[in-house]
Amino acid sequence: MGLGPRFPHMAGRQFPAGGKRGRGGRGSGRPPPGRERHPQPPAGRHSEPALDALPQLSPEALGYFRRALSTLKEAPEAGEERELMVHNILKEVETQALALATNRTGSEMLQELLGFSPLKPLCRVWAALRSNLRFVACHRCGVHVLQSALLQLPRLLGSPAEEEEEEEEEEKDGPLETLEELVLGLASEVCGDFLFYCGDTHGSFVVRTLLQVLGGTLLESERVRPRGSQSSEVQRASARECKPTDFEVPDTFLNHLQDLSSCFLKDIAVFITDKISSFCLQVALQILHRKLPQFCAHLCNTVIGYLSTCNSSADGSPLLLFLRDQTSSRLLEQVLLVLEAPRLQSLFEDHFQGQLQTLAAHPIANFPLQRLLDAITTPQLLSSVFEELSPVLEAVLAQGHPGVVIALVGACRRVGTHQAQVLQLLLEAFHCAEPSSRQVACVPLFATLTAYEVYYELIEEEEAVPAEHQVEMATARALGKVTVLGSLLLQHLLHFSTPGLVLGSLGALTGPQLLALAQSPAGSHVLDAILTSPSVTRKQRRRVLQTLKGQYVALACSRHGSRVLDAIWSGAALGARKEIATELGEQNQELIRDPFGHHVARNVALTTFLKRREAWEQQQSAVAKRRRALNSILED
Repeated sequence: MGLGPRFPHMAGRQFPAGGKRGRGGRGSGRPPPGRERHPQPPAGRHSEPALDALPQLSPEALGYFRRALSTLKEAPEAGEERELMVHNILKEVETQALALATNRTGSEMLQELLGFSPLKPLCRVWAALRSNLRFVACHRCGVHVLQSALLQLPRLLGSPAEEEEEEEEEEKDGPLETLEELVLGLASEVCGDFLFYCGDTHGSFVVRTLLQVLGGTLLESERVRPRGSQSSEVQRASARECKPTDFEVPDTFLNHLQDLSSCFLKDIAVFITDKISSFCLQVALQILHRKLPQFCAHLCNTVIGYLSTCNSSADGSPLLLFLRDQTSSRLLEQVLLVLEAPRLQSLFEDHFQGQLQTLAAHPIANFPLQRLLDAITTPQLLSSVFEELSPVLEAVLAQGHPGVVIALVGACRRVGTHQAQVLQLLLEAFHCAEPSSRQVACVPLFATLTAYEVYYELIEEEEAVPAEHQVEMATARALGKVTVLGSLLLQHLLHFSTPGLVLGSLGALTGPQLLALAQSPAGSHVLDAILTSPSVTRKQRRRVLQTLKGQYVALACSRHGSRVLDAIWSGAALGARKEIATELGEQNQELIRDPFGHHVARNVALTTFLKRREAWEQQQSAVAKRRRALNSILED
């Protein structure tokens, strides 16, 4: 964890970088998303098979399916033999579907098997589970089987049915429901007892996956949860970077999506305040925003309208109370992200204006404030927000809420205004604005989220004039640990219209310091920003990267550094490629033995470079020509 900037009157004090005081952190009182337990409904609420009535999976059957799955993985990826094998295994699965789905090991194997399954076998397995659908959906193992079945839709929707097999099945067992009918049947089942499914710890996962499938959009942030050891700030940053995947669905799916989403309106208070149910509404808003924006706006207005009239607040809008609540604030975060610009402006004026400094200091309310900043797209709204937050940037950092500051910088980058002002405020907050010689040290300070005095371990009197920057001291010091949020801050600044000051600080780093930045999991993305930012000229880029000369082998033999070197190589001219290849060639054997280095050596065609230099140059010239031709086409 980095050490945050400090207040001027608290000399030498170190502050957190924002991990543990946020949601899900120690002392926050808020568990990570998706982990809360929910009380089970009273007995008799829904019918479940008695435990002794459930089919049990015998050790022999478990062994058979384990061996079958292993054999299937080793079989060729295509061919009649594989198709017959899959068909036979899934025939056996069909007869023991419930036993497999409700057994921990069996459930894991069944999920893998469904990933191999063609259309008809999957439909038969689904049909075999439907008589106990509610029980399976709310079972801790069975729910994952249903999720896995639903997630096969992008692969199987529109697959041609095997006519002969279909006719044979109809003769033996009667007509088999299509995949579309099975999904719509599940949607009707869920719609019939919506509150129960959304409120059940396991059943809510089925609702969330079903909403995505009906909308033809898979949310990666919903399917792949960030690791629990990461801070709340980092988890949210990771989730925002995940891009949804769209696929074609029948019109009937979108109709059922609206029907299912209408169920939220009937009991809006429950979905706002209940921890488990609220996640279903959050997913629905993301899907509706992409597929049914008008209905999404209606749902958002319903949420805001309910919260705005729910309680009275002495210090402003009633909505402010819910911004400080663990459950409803998460929902409001999502509402802010999907609102259209005019509605966001009016929401700010009615509820947020004049309260931003208070929200920024709050351990929970600072998160919806970050989402408000993420959603800003107009100069008018950004100016109003900037006016309120700009006087307290250092205080917000000292309170351990750097996410607010990074979100404000991101808004300035996106909208294109207040960039010079926010950079000056950052220099002041990190105590490197005056004297001006300190500005060259801004990159290490921003990257580690540490004030100047703390980073360089200086002791200064309260009223003393800040000392000049000592270049020898700076070059002798190893780069501190780069934080994820510090990296994000630098990435935003490098995409500003005039990133010269940050580039100058990067150019002042020594080779080992820049190497440490490139080898860092978070810091490597700062190098990506240098390579991709349209504001960074070729000359500026070359001046910064020149420092890495002599470090290419160490870069190539690093997990993250090798990726940076690949990116540098992709954009390098022939002369620069010769320099890189010459340096790498001096330690060719070391590169080949290294798990990352040998990939770089292959990418550079190092063997050809060392043994057939002329052929290598011809090859690289041809590559450069193709790249120039492609770039000219893209620019046209």
